Amino acid sequence: MKGFLNRTFRLRPREMGIVLVLGLVLLCNSVAVQVSGIVSISNFLSEGGVNNFLIVWLIDDLLILLMAGLQSLIVDRFERISLMRGMTFGFALIFTFLRLMFIFQIPGWLNYSLLYLVAEQQELFVPLTFWILANDIFDMAQTKRLFPLIASWGFAGKLLGIGFSAVAPDLFARLDIKSEEMLTLNILVYLLVYLLILGGLRKVQVRKTRHKRETVRETLTEGWGFVREVPSFRYLTLAIIALNLCDIIIGFRFYVVSDAVFSDPSSYQRFLSFYRLGLTLAALFLQSFLTSRIINRISLQNTFLIMPCAVLAGVTWMIALPGIVSGTGALVLQRLTGTTVDESARKAFQALVPEERRGRVSMFMDSYLPSMGTIIGSLVTGAIVLVGLRLHSTSYFYAYLAVAVVAALFAIWAILKMRTVYDSSLLNWRLKRRQRATSVLNTAIFKALSDEDN
Repeated sequence: MKGFLNRTFRLRPREMGIVLVLGLVLLCNSVAVQVSGIVSISNFLSEGGVNNFLIVWLIDDLLILLMAGLQSLIVDRFERISLMRGMTFGFALIFTFLRLMFIFQIPGWLNYSLLYLVAEQQELFVPLTFWILANDIFDMAQTKRLFPLIASWGFAGKLLGIGFSAVAPDLFARLDIKSEEMLTLNILVYLLVYLLILGGLRKVQVRKTRHKRETVRETLTEGWGFVREVPSFRYLTLAIIALNLCDIIIGFRFYVVSDAVFSDPSSYQRFLSFYRLGLTLAALFLQSFLTSRIINRISLQNTFLIMPCAVLAGVTWMIALPGIVSGTGALVLQRLTGTTVDESARKAFQALVPEERRGRVSMFMDSYLPSMGTIIGSLVTGAIVLVGLRLHSTSYFYAYLAVAVVAALFAIWAILKMRTVYDSSLLNWRLKRRQRATSVLNTAIFKALSDEDN
């Protein structure tokens, strides 16, 4: 059986145990994220209204910028496993506090908006720290081979979380249990993750890095300086901002059309659960069996074209045939490509960054840049909605969908430019490892080995 699994998933000696532990950590976090996200969205739309969701998104990304700034100060200064362990225990405490808020009967709109904000931090910062740790455990060749497999555990966790959220309304109604009791599940999940990391990774060798003493300003600007001076990273950051602007517009349109059809919180929770179930099943198949092969077949730099083309197709569909079918389909295209091929490609791409600055660069690319795109998207969409409501228009949604078309085309242009400078960027001085040979010859050898894997 072990030999069969090794051949099927292309595992090599001593990799199975590490992959199993990392996969379980990702699975547990995905369960908790789905429970938090589905419950918070379903109830907030009922109590706060869909247009107010733009305000929550804006607050969410301002909070992400603040938290990312704080985390960037410590991400490269602490041992990776200890940092991951402390973060998971911290989320267990946060959900305990949220459960107490429901006990003391704080207004529902506030409770569910806070729950949504916490869910977004779960979905961003736990995987961000997780993949930084994984990049320090595996080398570049291993990341392209193993990361899609490890990420598939995250999709399995989504299935469990979605399945529980789908049956919870009926089950809790029969047992006369309030929906906020689902927070207790999250508390237990993060305590389990803490124990997994404590016991399962204690003997894992993580690459040691040296860090010079830096001021706060130097730490916060490290990521920006890196992407500004490495051309391939610079163009990729432009695409990330544009695609996250599209994400807000597509997501907002999806909530508008779906909320009009499902007005009851329980029915909306079931709809959202089944939507996420279908999306996750498709993503699980794609991530487990095709993503790694797609990256190797068309090469890493070409993989980044898939998501913006899918986004453009989805937005065009929403413009041509407005309604819940096109709204759901466009979101599926965007999320399916984003959470599988594009995310795996970005994680593998970030493995080029030296260990000494990888945490700060990853933080910048995976939190600052998406937040910038989301903030811009929320402000632009909100302004269009306000003008449309003031003019008593029923078709103002075409305006923000047109903005999404322009942003998707811009992202395609940025990726095409990134492809033209990809090879030359590999020789940039910022990609040299401080703890390895630093000659141009070694950099060329590293590139040759990467090309051989492709």
